[in-house]
Amino acid sequence: MIEIRDLTKVYKLNKKQMKESRTTNPRKTAVDHLSLTARPGEIYGLLGPNGAGKTTTLRCISTIIRPTQGEIYVSGHEVQKEPEKVREKIGFLTGDIKLDPQFSVDYMFEFFGRLHQIPEEKLRARKEELFTYFGIKDFAHKKMKELSTGMGQKAAIAVCLAHDPDIIIFDEPTNGLDVITARSVTDYLKKLRTEGKLVIISTHIMSEAEKICDRIGIVIGGHKVMEGRLDEILQETGSEDLEDAFFELYRQTQGEE
Repeated sequence: MIEIRDLTKVYKLNKKQMKESRTTNPRKTAVDHLSLTARPGEIYGLLGPNGAGKTTTLRCISTIIRPTQGEIYVSGHEVQKEPEKVREKIGFLTGDIKLDPQFSVDYMFEFFGRLHQIPEEKLRARKEELFTYFGIKDFAHKKMKELSTGMGQKAAIAVCLAHDPDIIIFDEPTNGLDVITARSVTDYLKKLRTEGKLVIISTHIMSEAEKICDRIGIVIGGHKVMEGRLDEILQETGSEDLEDAFFELYRQTQGEE
């Protein structure tokens, strides 16, 4: 389970960043007092526009950056007090973290598997399962830089799941992928859910969230403005689909009538 309590993350901006953001305030609040709970056996979606705070939230969960305020528990382990225990439990994938382009898929998979201290026999079985599912066996000896975008994404997913984590955290898992590759990724997320795993993703693709997420947290401007099942969100906003619901909430946050 993931439990976030009152998460706030504030960044200090340098002069260049302040200029790019067109602000004189040297502090930017990326996530503002956000709380949520995600449970095993579900796909939880963080939905929001670019810059809403989705990626920052996932990076705080994954121990990559430290929260300014608040607590995050991953399977009972607080991310700032027990980061090593948290990393054992999660698999984290984001487009901003690239696998070394000079190494082969085989090498990267085995490197991360050994990093997680997976026994050799179990690692071989895990590799066979993942490489077969994602159709990357014929590309295993190729360097990462030689792979297409879709094949590289599938290879990266296989690597981050090498240790068979209980909790899978994906930042925009289908961003930039063709429809066939994107479908194979979302189908695998559903498979993980049926195995009792907890999957938490960020996305700005409404149709993706509608199809695969059991519960959705809508984040705008660093705030969680609504949370619930799709039918609950549609009923609460009086909308026919998630896109209409999102824009209704967005108008409300902007003070529009």
